[in-house]
Amino acid sequence: MEIEPAALDDLDALVEGWVTLAREQRDHGSHLRAEPNRETMRESLAQSVVDDGVLVARDGGEVVGFVTFEIERGRLEATVTRGVVPYLFVVPDRRDEGVGAELLDAAETRLVERGADVVSLDVMADNEAARRFYRRHGYGPYRVTMEKSASDESDTHSRDDA
Repeated sequence: MEIEPAALDDLDALVEGWVTLAREQRDHGSHLRAEPNRETMRESLAQSVVDDGVLVARDGGEVVGFVTFEIERGRLEATVTRGVVPYLFVVPDRRDEGVGAELLDAAETRLVERGADVVSLDVMADNEAARRFYRRHGYGPYRVTMEKSASDESDTHSRDDA
């Protein structure tokens, strides 16, 4: 397996991976819709590829995972330069083989090379498997986001477009 920068030729595989990731995250409370965001993510991932912010894990030429990464750019000055990992995805039948660990390590290395003092990422609160994975790689809580439904309806996590 090789970890290397993604190419625009990888875009279809990246988008399919993101759609799969978005569908899976719905089971953990994510509000992102998979299919309705396909084209938006195609554009976003294409820009990330051009900006050298996507690495792929390739096995025999096939993309088996990817990670996106960037330096956080904000209008406010901070005491650290933050690297961010928005998406990490490994195809389901290749999980638990170390693919995600290699992708994460490679993204962290790139971010440090670009000046990051810290690296952050988001994980769904009830995705215990992902939280265990990130804890094993040295991540811990930094910020907690809390939410509540603004309506009385009990089904706030509709799966109508998964």
